[in-house]
Amino acid sequence: MVLDTGSAGVRVLATALGSALARSLPAQTGASDDASHNLPISECAVFASGYTWGSVKRADVSIGGKLAGNLPVQIIGDGANATPTDCASRGIVDIGSVAQLGANGVVGIGSAVRDFPLAAQYVLPATYYYCPSTGPCMNTRVPLDTQIMNPVADFTTDNNGTIIRLPSLQPGGQASATGELIFGIGTQQNNALPSGANIIPLDSNGYFTTTYKGNTFGSGVIDSGSNTTIFRDTTIPFDAWGRYIPATTLNLSALLKPTSGAVGAATVPFQVANTANLLASVYAAFDNIASYTSLPSYFIWGLPFFFGRSVYTALSGAQAGAQSGPFVAF
Repeated sequence: MVLDTGSAGVRVLATALGSALARSLPAQTGASDDASHNLPISECAVFASGYTWGSVKRADVSIGGKLAGNLPVQIIGDGANATPTDCASRGIVDIGSVAQLGANGVVGIGSAVRDFPLAAQYVLPATYYYCPSTGPCMNTRVPLDTQIMNPVADFTTDNNGTIIRLPSLQPGGQASATGELIFGIGTQQNNALPSGANIIPLDSNGYFTTTYKGNTFGSGVIDSGSNTTIFRDTTIPFDAWGRYIPATTLNLSALLKPTSGAVGAATVPFQVANTANLLASVYAAFDNIASYTSLPSYFIWGLPFFFGRSVYTALSGAQAGAQSGPFVAF
């Protein structure tokens, strides 16, 4: 499973569950625009790399001794309904397989409690649908309590956020790296927020601002689900796959700050090496690989950001000591 601070909710490939278990999980119903309130709900979840499509079911989810009971989850690629055209067109690439996703599913532990809160008020394209037994699935609003939910928010304790701790890497990378996922912030002896931590409040969409080379990127996110740091810089050469390939390793920096105000701003140094060469090696853990994106507003601090740090993600509406969520800290 991909551990993803850039999304909210549990999504599992139907092939990983097996057909018997996938069918036995109770279907989520109750779409606001379904007159019967009994038709099953499906979801299209669009990520930077593509989309997942599948039914919303209820399941008990256990992670490291913590239980999120009767949680709404997405069963990816269960074949219950055809993929809607607006999902395929917006998501572009179907990542609903092990080969495309690179895992059996996603555990989204970002700052949001529900994955698309606005879908409770508005019919959003390529998001939630109710699915009649005949005919196509229909775009719909869905109440918050039927939406895919961050499992951490459903724990009975240590439910205000998470910490990911990964070790520093050797120069040139490593074959692997092992770290910790800790539940709760300031709730136990091992999860206190240090007094000197950089704390960056997030906006209602879970974003902060990154300023890099004088350019402002309004959609900044610290995202463990992205393998590389992703941003737009046309002065750095990149290959056909978008991987940055500078002739020598670049020492760069950027300013992270809230979208409004400067309280909590922090300057972060980072490196960009020849990503294509590194990924062609036998190693898999790197802290200096990066990719180009054509999207001008996004600056995605991916997995390289996490090495050598403790990265805190506080949930929206939660309290961590004197600090209110949502925020990220490191």
